[in-house]
Amino acid sequence: MIDEKTSNTILKPVVRTDEKALVQRSLGGDRAAQYLLYKRYVGAMFHTIVRMVGNRQDAEDVTQEVFVKVFRQLASFRGEATLGAWIKRIAINAALNFLRKKKQLQFEEINERLPLADEAGINETDWANKIHGIHEAVKKLPDGCRLVFNLYMLEGYKHKEVAKMLGITESTSKTQYRRAKRLIKEIVLGINK
Repeated sequence: MIDEKTSNTILKPVVRTDEKALVQRSLGGDRAAQYLLYKRYVGAMFHTIVRMVGNRQDAEDVTQEVFVKVFRQLASFRGEATLGAWIKRIAINAALNFLRKKKQLQFEEINERLPLADEAGINETDWANKIHGIHEAVKKLPDGCRLVFNLYMLEGYKHKEVAKMLGITESTSKTQYRRAKRLIKEIVLGINK
């Protein structure tokens, strides 16, 4: 039987010792530590951001802004999540703010009563074999679909969380996700509807 103290320890994310040391050294002004922190996380954050904003140049700009913010806010890192998860939250918020400023954060109204195309027909092996095509298809999605797809499918947020982040209903998040999957399938398979 697990007592409350043990249960809290098990459920609480553990920040690695090397992350704590890296944060402390970075806060102390150690340039090598700051560079290591940047190099360790910049690639993953760039890929997250480019999937959201849709183009490389904007993603590079947003990524740089993210790391300026990371170093300004590093003292507020409390270790309640991993350093990477903390930075990813900053990256996602920065990408969303960028899209809001550019007025690119829009969602098309979809009649939820209309049936969507059959979502079956592509098995896991087909998906794996067409990964490049899928990546290209995701880039072609309308902004709303692309954001919901990335946040839900790739970043692992629940529809309720996605809805809150984007200021939409949970139902709209689910519908945009289903639409994204359908559009990806159509693009990858070359189906023109």
